[in-house]
Amino acid sequence: MSAHAPGPAEGPPPSWTPRQWGVLLVLCGAIFLEGIDIAMLNVALPAIRADLGLSTGSLQWVMSAYVLGYGGFMLLGGRAADLFGRRRMFVFWLAVFLAFSGLGGLATEGWTLIAARFVTGIAAAFMTPAGLSIITTGFAQGAQRNKALLFYSGTAAGGFSVGLVAGGLLASAGWRWVFFAPVVLCALILPAALALVPRTARPERVAGAGFDLLGGLTVTGAIVLLVLGVERAPHASAGGTAATVGAGLALLAAFVAVERRAAAPLVRLGILRGGDLVRANLAGLLFAGGFFGFQFLVVLYLQELRGWSTLRTSLAMLVMGTDAILSPLLTPRLVARFGNARVIFGGLLLAALAYALFLPVGADWTYAMMLPSLIVVGLAFSLAYGPLTIAATEGVAEEEQGLAGALLYTSFQFGAALGLSAATAVNVAATASGAPADLLDGYRAALWVPLAAALLAALVSASGLRARRSALPGPVAAPSVRA
Repeated sequence: MSAHAPGPAEGPPPSWTPRQWGVLLVLCGAIFLEGIDIAMLNVALPAIRADLGLSTGSLQWVMSAYVLGYGGFMLLGGRAADLFGRRRMFVFWLAVFLAFSGLGGLATEGWTLIAARFVTGIAAAFMTPAGLSIITTGFAQGAQRNKALLFYSGTAAGGFSVGLVAGGLLASAGWRWVFFAPVVLCALILPAALALVPRTARPERVAGAGFDLLGGLTVTGAIVLLVLGVERAPHASAGGTAATVGAGLALLAAFVAVERRAAAPLVRLGILRGGDLVRANLAGLLFAGGFFGFQFLVVLYLQELRGWSTLRTSLAMLVMGTDAILSPLLTPRLVARFGNARVIFGGLLLAALAYALFLPVGADWTYAMMLPSLIVVGLAFSLAYGPLTIAATEGVAEEEQGLAGALLYTSFQFGAALGLSAATAVNVAATASGAPADLLDGYRAALWVPLAAALLAALVSASGLRARRSALPGPVAAPSVRA
């Protein structure tokens, strides 16, 4: 993670053109769409089960299908944006997202809904890194790009926060509106994208080298199996989980072997030699695991133990959405003043503090007693999420920006699946029965999972601070080496 802070000699960042503002608003609309889609579905699951008569296992697949499509195809989607055109990939898969969101709202059978969610996840896997790479290639690296990325990440967080409340309201009117509302928003974004996102020439390909189909198949299969193994771990046997994860690791090893020999690899392995990129991805994986694990446990505590309604729970957690305001307003100033690495490190420490404050949770806690943790989590997200995006894409060649974004989003997705799985496993193991005291013991034990993840993420990011300090004594700090 770069610790660079702009110096006075650099001057103010160049102002954005009206076209840049328009492009940014379109891309923010798309990432907002992706955020509300996930959040609204979370709160509508009970209504979907009741209407379609789904079993608990089938209901779980409504969520898991999206996760598999999104996490499994992300690297392929990111590289496709670099190879076939970012605008082309963004617009096409935005249209697919629209179509299959509508299909999900029309579903009358569980399998139709699950299939629609899987394809919607694939669409998001191609659309999201394409959108991010349009920003990182359309705004000058430095203060201008950083501000755009922080605005973008704040919108993503805002989408998730708004989705929690909107999902509760829409589900009360009918769960199908949870799918139709994104269709309406998508129908507004699509023509704006066609009008505003500029066309760019496709990059030149290596003579005689075709698309790395074998690399695409092996890495997609590997990630799908790894995400599936982690996602199903709390509900599957240890042997089944080990077999699934083992198969995923074997495919991952095959992918590395393929990429070393490919004339035009899907993923140039040299990109992983960049310390900033690897550090950002590892810290992002751990941070996402802690954040989603904590959020999951808080929802369980409020609804299972306290008996709060879905809408009341959503409103209670809305305060975590302050990051949507802080990310574009506060975080750019902190990054400019203290540098990216210090801001990320501070955000991760705040996340650990928030989870630690919730450890002694009681069965009769008032909302005022929960509020400090929820506020600090929102602040931590605003300080860590956007700067991690900057760190993961800064210094990467333009022709690999889609790949860099896909690597980061894959890390976030896999981290979220890992954090949810670990928190669920600990919670189940620590809950002997359904009695309130046992439920509370389960939540308290599982809360150590997000705390440990946040502390490990802070430890990983601390190495970026040490690297920065070691570069300070010389008369001119050497630039980061990125392959």
